[in-house]
Amino acid sequence: MGNDDRRDDARTAGDGPTFTPAVEQMLERAHDMCRRHGARLTQQRRQVLGLVLSADRPVGAYDLLDRLRRDTKGAAPPTVYRALDFLLEHGLIHKIERLSAFVACRHMLHNAHDCENHLHSAQFLICTRCGHVTELEDSQIVHALVAATQARKFSIRTSTIEAEGICAACA
Repeated sequence: MGNDDRRDDARTAGDGPTFTPAVEQMLERAHDMCRRHGARLTQQRRQVLGLVLSADRPVGAYDLLDRLRRDTKGAAPPTVYRALDFLLEHGLIHKIERLSAFVACRHMLHNAHDCENHLHSAQFLICTRCGHVTELEDSQIVHALVAATQARKFSIRTSTIEAEGICAACA
């Protein structure tokens, strides 16, 4: 199968926003990860993921819709919400509940890291002054959480921890 054939449902020339080479590389990884799991990263899902990856801070669904409408006719809230649900289900993004906003799962997409055989976990530091969010990948936090849940005979599948405070730049 040729490279062009592999990308059949991931992009159509001239459709949607243009992304940086770094974002394109992460979109290719996401496409490959979806395909390995029998899922499709459709054009709309790809565009939404690209917009989340391109954002410099967590982005809300209606912000994504506004950005999507700049390049795509007919974009509607259900389109964005369905894409976000898919991306969340496949571990490509995280929802920061405190902000009702979304960020890319960068450790997975930067490192082509697949969470298939272990707990999908994220920890976020949220600055209450500037809104900057930092994603941690701290295995000690994950191990402590797993140990605590196993002691209670609870099987954890996914975890998101949000800590609010003041970042170094605002301190």
